[in-house]
Amino acid sequence: MQKFLRLEFIDRSPDVGLLLLRLWLGVSMVWLHGWGKLLGAFSGKLTFLDPIGIGQVPSLLLAIFAEVGCSVLLVLGLGTRWAALILAFTMGVAFFVVNGGAFAKGELAWAYLGSCLVLFVAGAGRFSMDQK
Repeated sequence: MQKFLRLEFIDRSPDVGLLLLRLWLGVSMVWLHGWGKLLGAFSGKLTFLDPIGIGQVPSLLLAIFAEVGCSVLLVLGLGTRWAALILAFTMGVAFFVVNGGAFAKGELAWAYLGSCLVLFVAGAGRFSMDQK
């Protein structure tokens, strides 16, 4: 019974855990955030917030780079720590600057920020292109 309660019948694998985190985070970031921005930019919609004072278009392009480009790199496990760092910065701006650090509005950005920081510290794991 103790074996069941401790879930010891499931093998522990930090590498599989990191793979799942990379896939879940990368796919959801592209799908839920980056893809819409990318399609909007291609259709000429270049209005965006300017949270760090560099202009709307550069802010949009950097957000697309992070949310699409870096997310795809996370899925592949290629340049994972750099991609996670860039995404963590983007999510930090979203949480602290855009949402003013309010959890009611920025809960998702906070969760993404934490996930990115985990990948930045831990790396991609064995099942990644970084390890090839």
